[in-house]
Order: sequence, then C-alpha cells, then structure tokens
Amino acid sequence: MPNPSAPRQNGKQQAPETRKRNFDEVAQIFTKEEALAEADRCLNCKNARCQANCPVGVQIPAFIALLKDGKVGDAASKIMETSLLPAICGRVCPQEKHCEGNCILKDRFGSVNVGMLERYVADTARKEGLLKAPQTAAPTGKKVACIGSGPSSIAAAAELARAGHEVTVFEALHAFGGVLRYGIPSFRLPREVIDHEIETVKAMGVKFVTDVLVGATEKIGDLLKEFDAVYVGSGAGLPTMTGIPGENAVGVYSANEFLTRVNLMQAYKFPATDTPIQVGRRVAVLGGGNSAMDAARCAMRLGPDTVTIAYRRSAAEMPARAAEVEHAKEEGVQFEYLVTPKEIMADEKGRVSGLKCTRNELGAPDERGRRRPVEIPGSEFVMPVDTIIVAIGQKPNPIIAKTTPELKTTERGVLELDEAGKTSMPGVYAGGDIIRGGATVLLAMKDGIEAAGRINAYLKGDK
Repeated sequence: MPNPSAPRQNGKQQAPETRKRNFDEVAQIFTKEEALAEADRCLNCKNARCQANCPVGVQIPAFIALLKDGKVGDAASKIMETSLLPAICGRVCPQEKHCEGNCILKDRFGSVNVGMLERYVADTARKEGLLKAPQTAAPTGKKVACIGSGPSSIAAAAELARAGHEVTVFEALHAFGGVLRYGIPSFRLPREVIDHEIETVKAMGVKFVTDVLVGATEKIGDLLKEFDAVYVGSGAGLPTMTGIPGENAVGVYSANEFLTRVNLMQAYKFPATDTPIQVGRRVAVLGGGNSAMDAARCAMRLGPDTVTIAYRRSAAEMPARAAEVEHAKEEGVQFEYLVTPKEIMADEKGRVSGLKCTRNELGAPDERGRRRPVEIPGSEFVMPVDTIIVAIGQKPNPIIAKTTPELKTTERGVLELDEAGKTSMPGVYAGGDIIRGGATVLLAMKDGIEAAGRINAYLKGDK
C-alpha cells in the first residue's frame, strides 16, 4: 500500500562550503532505498494531475509504479515514450510549477519528488545499460533539417525520427546541446548527461553536424533544396543589455558570454583549457532569473570575495527557481532587492570601479501582473564592484530572419507563427526560444514535439 504520509525524500547534497569551490554536481542521486521510499509515497492517481500538468505528458504514475516493481529499465522506457531527455529534465525542469506543483499530496504531506525519481530512473538505467533508444517507423523517404541542437530541436528530431524520417541536426558551435551546454553549469547538469542523451537520439538514426551557422554557412532556402521540411530551434542566444552609461567598461560581461566561457569553454580550468576568464574581488550580477543564479554561482566558484545579485523587484517577484535561489544563498551569494542600476563607473584605465543604483519601491502591476519597480527620489547609492554580469534576458540572433525575408518576425524579433503553428514560409516550422524569446527546457521540448507533429502532417500532405 502507498505510504503518502512518509517523510519526503530529498536526497543528499554537497555541503555549501565544499561545492562553492568546485563544479561537481550539487545534488546527489537517490540511493535505491531513498528512491523506493519516495516512490512508495505516490498514490498512483487514476486522474493524475501531475501528468496532466506536465508539458510533455510524461506518464508519471506509470513510471513510478514500474520503479516500485524494481523494473528500472521499463520505467526509463515509459518516460521516454514522451520525453527523450529524462536525465536532463529530472535535473533542470521546474517541477514545482508543473508535476510537483499539482501533486494531490502537496498541501497535506508534500509533493512526491518527481524530479529526483525521474533522475534516479534515468541515471540508474544508463549506468546499468538498461536504456534503449525508442523504435522508429519504417523509412518514409522524407528528409528534415533541424536548426540548433538545444532541447527544442532534440525533441523535434527524436519525434521526427520515430516517424521514420531522415533527420539532420545542424549546430553552429563545436559541441551539441545548445543552452543545455553553454547556459547551464555542470554543477546543475553534468556534461556526460547531455552527451548520453544526445547519443540516444543518434541511436535513432538522427545525424548531428557541427559548425554550421544557418543564415551564414547555409541559408534556409538552401536547406529546402535538400530537405523536405526545416525546423528552426536555434534558441535565443543574443543578450539583452541594460543600455546604461558605462556598459562598455572592462569587466562587464553579458550572462551569455560569461556562462559560455565557463560552461562550454570550461574557462574555470584555465590554463589547462584555452579560454581565460577573469573576475575581480567584488562581483555584481544584474537580474533575477535562472541565468542570473547560474552566473552568480559560477562566479562564486571562481574565488571572489563577494558576489551580489542586484534585482529591480522584491524577492517575491524573482522568477528564478526557489531551489536555485536557496542554493545561491547557501553558497554565500548576497542579494540586493529593489535596486535599479543607473550607471557603471570606471577608473582611469576604463575598468569597472562601481555600480551606481537607486532604491525602488513596488508600484502598480505591469501587463503580466507583476508590480512595477518605482524609483525612490534621493535614494542613489554606489555598490563598490569591479565585475558586472548582465543577466536581464536574451533574444533570438537576427541572422536567420535577416537572411530569410520570407520569415515574418514580431516586434520582439521572434519568429511569427500562425494559428496552426506554422511560420510564414512553407515547409518551415519553429519552436523554443526563437518563438518565445526565452523559456524553460520543458516548454522548448513541448514546442519541438508539437512542431514534429505538424511536420509529419505536412509531409503526408494533410491540411
């Protein structure tokens, strides 16, 4: 019988004082005993709200039931019926907003720890050689190109391969994974996990090609001469900057550059690696999302005296995952809430010497219901910092849109889709950050899966 009132299992973590000086994974995998104890809390609901609120429809009660029966390989296969990235999703998906946030046990006993169970199943099945690539249908003779190798393109490629199409993924960089690799630190998502999940997709027959920047190396029109359809999942890799005076000072990074140097190029290992990175003694990170948390926690591991996150609103409005905020605090990251950067100050050599800010109070809600920050007159002050990382958002690189005028974009620079989810160019579909401007891994995967369904219909000649 299920035991929902048993204590929720959360697993073990590296101690903050230890982990703040390394890039090893913070959260440790469940032991078998912890996994079974947590699985035993699941009520196996017939009308499972957890599954209904999973954007990619993972069959949560079913995989947990298989785990309880000791069938780890079957549990992994059950997850992979709808999600080809179980070890990644188990680590980085915001379960608190989706499955766990809608668990029937949430208010009384605490939600089932779905994320850690998914991770346990995926990691254990991988280590024990139980993971199997999904079966693919008979070849259709159709060819599809997927632009980008992030979560949206990977999901689309896997679904298209399942349908029997010949799929090729084109990546602009020298390594696959997109934002999974350049944006998310290894202490949250180890590189070997990314590598293995991509290998699973390769085992389905999907081809992966590096060093192809679509829009420059190849244009979409050229791809359509070789492929029957194209999926654009190239993400949002162009940083948004503040536009305040002094932003060109030495010591200012965009979060995109900083995280790419650290995560993709492994600059934290310099000089053993080719890419250097430098932070001063006092680091400020501007922003309040997950990228800001990742940047701050990476910066802390590079050895400064202080790392401070400066955010325009209050803690209650901060969009980052609560767990990531808590981890940052445990590691010594400081928080300055309700402040607006006004100017980056520099010394006579052009290096950052301070950040001039004003204090805010919360005013009326904006169009998304979040209370607007309003500057308090006379509240100006200077934060003494020598490194600034700007993590206030990102947008799609305009190279595809500029070289493909047939593709319509919105005022925000994202690709425009019609009510049927199609771009303005026949045979071209899109999803993930290039249509959202910024989203979670899970929503990007959802877009890829749904677009694959539309591409299947298109290739069959359906209306």
